[in-house]
Amino acid sequence: MAEVQGTCEPRFESVHSPVATYWPEFAQAGKEKIEVRHIMGHTAGLSGWDEPLAAEQLADWDLCTSRLAAQAPWWEPGTGSGYHAVTQGYLIGEIVRRITGDTIGAWFAREVAKPLEADFHIGLPASEDHRVSNVIPPPPINLDAMGGQISELMLKTFMNPPIDASMAHHEWWRRAEIPAANGHGNARSVAAVQSIIAGKGQARGVRLLSAEGTDPIFEVQAEGIDKVLGVPERMGMGYGLSNPPDMAMGPRACYWGGYGGSVIIMDQDYEFTVCYIMNRMESGLVGDLRGANIVAAAVTSLLA
Repeated sequence: MAEVQGTCEPRFESVHSPVATYWPEFAQAGKEKIEVRHIMGHTAGLSGWDEPLAAEQLADWDLCTSRLAAQAPWWEPGTGSGYHAVTQGYLIGEIVRRITGDTIGAWFAREVAKPLEADFHIGLPASEDHRVSNVIPPPPINLDAMGGQISELMLKTFMNPPIDASMAHHEWWRRAEIPAANGHGNARSVAAVQSIIAGKGQARGVRLLSAEGTDPIFEVQAEGIDKVLGVPERMGMGYGLSNPPDMAMGPRACYWGGYGGSVIIMDQDYEFTVCYIMNRMESGLVGDLRGANIVAAAVTSLLA
């Protein structure tokens, strides 16, 4: 009888486990104690890359992840949030790859998009190119008007590499897996995926998590002025948490907004998900009034 060979792939244990448990090379430069939750909560101190990157190098997964593994944190991990604008996708994606053996795009397609019938892709197949509505780049950000709001961390995070929205028009961008920046879908597909949170682990008749599996989202990881964005943030695990008076949502609500104006809100008490996605971008980094007004109207209708 042939011998059955075992596997050395690690099994995910907890968001409180060190990242190096799953990704040993990550322990370089004093990062051996950084936990998965620090990456989920934007508190890992890795909001950008030390070494210069050209924009097209974002398509080189091994290059981007190996550089993050080698560099030291920019601040003491766990002491505050700093929006990991693009790096969070690589960090989470590499943990997924080390555990499952799949890229984040392949894993997401099989384990999330397919069971939910969500038309969302991380790494767009060429067969779907004809369906893409190109984003309309936003007006340039007026750095002079921002004055003292610009910090060294903000510049290091957003300017290496500088990302021009028109990059999304190019084939290399569509084919790459840049999980925090180049997902392709629409509001319906984003809402379908995120309704798993509002439904405490299930949506569309599919259960992907236990009800308890969504609880860590609401564990506060950081509260105060975000080191990169320069605005108040209350960070949970992978999401911003309800932060009155900016959001009239309940204690089991979470959200995020994106460059150009997109926004997603989930509330478990109301089993409620609302999403706004656009292709005409504005210059805001975490949403704008177009999405906020839609969310406010939806919330008002619930409370009426």
